[in-house]
Amino acid sequence: MATKKRSKKSSPPISVVTGGAGFLGSHLVDLLLSRGHRVIALDNLVTGSTDNIAHLAGNRQFRFIHQDVTEFIFLDEPVDYVWHFASPASPIDYLQLPIQTLKVGSLGTHKALGLAKAKGARFLLASTSEIYGDPLVHPQREDYWGNVNTIGPRGCYDEAKRFAEAMTMAYHTYHGVETRIVRIFNTYGPRMRLNDGRVVPAFVCQALKNKPLAVFGDGSQTRSFCYCSDLIEGIYRLMMSGHSQPVNIGNPAEMTVLQFAETIIRTTKSKSRIAFKPLPQDDPKQRKPDITKARTLLKWEPKVALAAGLVDTIAYFRSKV
Repeated sequence: MATKKRSKKSSPPISVVTGGAGFLGSHLVDLLLSRGHRVIALDNLVTGSTDNIAHLAGNRQFRFIHQDVTEFIFLDEPVDYVWHFASPASPIDYLQLPIQTLKVGSLGTHKALGLAKAKGARFLLASTSEIYGDPLVHPQREDYWGNVNTIGPRGCYDEAKRFAEAMTMAYHTYHGVETRIVRIFNTYGPRMRLNDGRVVPAFVCQALKNKPLAVFGDGSQTRSFCYCSDLIEGIYRLMMSGHSQPVNIGNPAEMTVLQFAETIIRTTKSKSRIAFKPLPQDDPKQRKPDITKARTLLKWEPKVALAAGLVDTIAYFRSKV
């Protein structure tokens, strides 16, 4: 039986963020605290880092629990919102941690949903554009079912998130849990790991070291980059909305990987050159969100231009390289 929700007059609301020491999870924690939430962050620190939440030490509205979300979550207090962000999220991570990636998407989602059900809390799943696989439809709309190679090198991540979406909807329809699903497209900003293998940290770190920028294939594959503050704002609006179906959150401003590499070299004033490498298996050729639903339902669209977002991002990496 779900516990009764607290009176609307009770304050502050209590949010649980799984993966709360990760890149996006820590930015979400900051936003929630700024909007009056008390926040409990769970993270096993496999890909997250306490450096991302070190500035919150001593904050009475924040609590960190070092825990794997695939294990039973016990909290002896009310919970209003569960934000499930725990998961390896870069190609290097899920190629090195395929079983852990599958477990956090399946068992971890089950445990997080169980917490939401027990507490009568609203639940949000951080899903991904990767559920579309190497898409045959462009741009990608939420009603597109995807083109995923289940046994390929990216299958562990893609299928973990697809299963997580199915589990979330099952809890919504069978148990009546209030659920939200966000499909996150390429996002960048401070607190990304230098060696996580994604294109932004890879290019920026290579450029700052004046090393060749490794562009896979001929660089004609496209990506669209959303700054982290824009993305987190969209996710917050989705959680507070009444919409239970998946919603894309990302930036529809599309560019080729080669154009992005050239932008990074120019912005960092690097002496780096482009080095073309073989294209990895199942690397998506196109990635661009259709954000019509986000614009209509959430009155949201990205505001931070790439040039502006890269200033803070590059400054962060420059302090770490």
